[in-house]
Amino acid sequence: MPNRSCVLVLGLLLVFAVAFNSSALADEGMWLFNAPPLKQLRKKYQFEPTPQWLDHLQKASVRFNSGGSGSFVSANGLVITNHHVGADSLQKFGDEQHNYLRDGFYAKAQAEEKKCVDLELNVLMSIEDVTTRVNGAVKAGTTSEQAANARTAVIAAIEKESKEKTGLRSDVVTLYQGGAYHLYRYKRYDDVRLVFAPEQQIAFYGGDPDNFEYPRYDLDICIFRIYENGQPAKIDHYLKFNPNGPSDGGLTFVSGSPGKTDR
Repeated sequence: MPNRSCVLVLGLLLVFAVAFNSSALADEGMWLFNAPPLKQLRKKYQFEPTPQWLDHLQKASVRFNSGGSGSFVSANGLVITNHHVGADSLQKFGDEQHNYLRDGFYAKAQAEEKKCVDLELNVLMSIEDVTTRVNGAVKAGTTSEQAANARTAVIAAIEKESKEKTGLRSDVVTLYQGGAYHLYRYKRYDDVRLVFAPEQQIAFYGGDPDNFEYPRYDLDICIFRIYENGQPAKIDHYLKFNPNGPSDGGLTFVSGSPGKTDR
């Protein structure tokens, strides 16, 4: 599995919701967007995501440079994430009169949305397999140290070339303990503003004992908005809210950027 920070993967969750006694059964597997298990999904669930479907989900997902995942949920730049992902921004807003982490925050109008300090959101725009080029930089007979240096040098060159060509943030990620190398190109948003965060007591109600339970009775949420040129960004790919929630036995996909995965 991927073993480098913030590798975007696709996870599968089979949800069984029964009144107030709900439980969730996670089906085996986490997958890259460019390597979904199409045959298995078709055979087991009679569902095969199209390239357009996967591209939409990929571009509706965001990565926080402070650590964490989120999703676009509106055409005008709203992003939803967990409360702890926004905790750093809430703390930086604080002063002697305001403790936003403890007391929460709500912008009643766009003019009241608070610009975050040092926060950047990344959207994965494309994935390119560069394994052959990276491995080709290592010549036969080289030592382990020389091989590592050669990979580091060619990865830096690939990232530099991609950044100059596309203008996008370009990161080569190491997959499968060095079995593969992919070039991820991200669109960067550095004007990110806080819209809403609840009080910490309700956001983390139940503490760690409840953190890995489902259902979980709290309000673990934080809402941001991204801006471009001083205006709310126009977003083509976003997730629409379903007021009905998941159905019994429904197939649910979870997209995110885990800091690390392994087996």
